[in-house]
Amino acid sequence: MPTSRHEQALRRVGFRAIAGVDEAGRGALFGPVFAAAVVLDPARPIRGLDDSKQLPADRREVLAERIRERAIAWAVAGADAFEIDHCNILEASRRAMQRAIASLRPAADFLLIDAVKLPLPTPQRNLIHGDALSFSIAAASILAKTARDAAMAAWEQVFPGYGLAGNKGYSTPDHMRALREIGPTPLHRFSFTPVRQASTSTSWVGYPLLLTDRPVEQGDLFA
Repeated sequence: MPTSRHEQALRRVGFRAIAGVDEAGRGALFGPVFAAAVVLDPARPIRGLDDSKQLPADRREVLAERIRERAIAWAVAGADAFEIDHCNILEASRRAMQRAIASLRPAADFLLIDAVKLPLPTPQRNLIHGDALSFSIAAASILAKTARDAAMAAWEQVFPGYGLAGNKGYSTPDHMRALREIGPTPLHRFSFTPVRQASTSTSWVGYPLLLTDRPVEQGDLFA
């Protein structure tokens, strides 16, 4: 279960606007990756915060509303499938996180980030499985997840047949079957192997080379 110990330690040394940052949808085959940044108010605690993946959908929605009501600042941002295919999912996730952070008012003076490091001047600490360790990151994971789920429900109306409202764009059996039978939509991630294999086009030709001139492998982006 997450706690406030990281936030409390940072407040003891003078930080006041400590933002938790997390993403949702990194492993999906369809649509944007979403990210959220949240500065919780220690004077207005929210009971029940946890990693969004550990919470049922109805509980996530209740907590998301409480976070939006009680947080000092919060923001949600994204990077769409075209950007993911252009720069890779890891970089797109970072960009979505940076956009959410940039939208915070007041601005954060310290960042607690789930797993990744960001090229920002703001002091930061990256925590592996941070959504299970920090209340702030857990709150960000809830906002990112609920915002993305709502977007998937809306896209289900535009692209029926893929079960997006239920599978949220992930590689479930029904989604994989739809990819084989219908083919990908324009908002599927063609840089992801299952989508590319289901496509009759060759519109995606690969990521730029790494500095070592070694081609980027998809597994590199989920380390």
